[in-house]
Amino acid sequence: MQQKIQKTAIFFTLGFLVTALLLLFFTTAMAADKPRKEHKLRTVVIDAGHGGHDSGCHGAAAYEKTVALAISLKLGKLIEQNYPDVKVIYTRKTDVFVELYRRAQIANENKADLFICIHCNSGPKTAFGSETFVMGLHKSDDNLNVARRENAVILKEDNYEKKYDGFDPNSPEANIIFSLYQNAFLTQSLYFAERVQHEFKTHAHRFNRGVKQAGFLVLYRTTMPSVLVETGFLTNHEEERFLRSDAGQDKMAASMLRAFSSYKSWIDGSSEPKKLIIPEIAAEPKPEDLVRSPKAQVSDTKEVNTDTSSNEVIFRVQILSSPEKISLKSRKFQDRDDVWEYKANNVYKYTVGNYSKLDDALKLQTEMKKSGYHDAFVVAFRKNQRISLQEAASVSQP
Repeated sequence: MQQKIQKTAIFFTLGFLVTALLLLFFTTAMAADKPRKEHKLRTVVIDAGHGGHDSGCHGAAAYEKTVALAISLKLGKLIEQNYPDVKVIYTRKTDVFVELYRRAQIANENKADLFICIHCNSGPKTAFGSETFVMGLHKSDDNLNVARRENAVILKEDNYEKKYDGFDPNSPEANIIFSLYQNAFLTQSLYFAERVQHEFKTHAHRFNRGVKQAGFLVLYRTTMPSVLVETGFLTNHEEERFLRSDAGQDKMAASMLRAFSSYKSWIDGSSEPKKLIIPEIAAEPKPEDLVRSPKAQVSDTKEVNTDTSSNEVIFRVQILSSPEKISLKSRKFQDRDDVWEYKANNVYKYTVGNYSKLDDALKLQTEMKKSGYHDAFVVAFRKNQRISLQEAASVSQP
């Protein structure tokens, strides 16, 4: 009888504790759901991912730690110039290694009002675009993989098991359980993340991969609205070129400044948007300017024949094919203005160049392979219909 009473008492005690914790969580979440009128954004912490012996991911020439630091410093400078009353704190300003827990600790110690963690992404060479994460449940395997890659940095730290309560970044189960934690400032984090993605798409002309949730160690210990920004894929030739360039880094930093300005106005309760001072950004070099020789550029203008309905044979270089239609303005085409589309067997195919001589098309094929289109090949057309190169050769003979 006594044991039964003890079990009942334990049951009610546990029930009371669970109820109290739930009430505390929801009360905190509701309090954080909207910015308080008296609250102002006064301190922002900018965290450049990786550093030192941890280079992060890389492309053919660029390392994540270098690109992330460059964009972080540019963003901080823009905020300081436009908001002298805002204190900007960096987790690192040089190429040094900072442990993940320490990054969040810096933000908490300085009572930051916003934490911005800047990274670069990696994946298949065809993957491209920018995405911004907030702390939360993984919605897909892709989100989980990004979080696992970034969390694996702790393996480079001494005594990481103790620092992170036995968390194993290589364990899928541990990552899934960990992702169930949500920051109490989820609403604010989502708002800022959405503004970042909007500005990337509008002003930096990045493909918008969206706002996502995943379990990041660097975010879960912060006590303020926090985001992790994946600026683009260094494993994608075109995006690596963009993120390596000063113009590309300036565009990303300026876009995040605009997002910061919008978010600050919302937090501060200001109805009038601030007029931002953003230095003029130099035009980024086009891929063809980097890989083509002057002679090849001249041949582009002299040998082009746009009349494909005539009997004359036209040679082009096919670079992409897709079951779905792709906009000719897509970043996949590296800002080229000579992309031409045709459809065969329910597949959309995309070519560049327009030549009457096979040799010129072969030169362009070599250049396109160097610029990242490794499967590029020459195709021939007559009266807008594709023909074999053998037929093209026989027709072209005098």
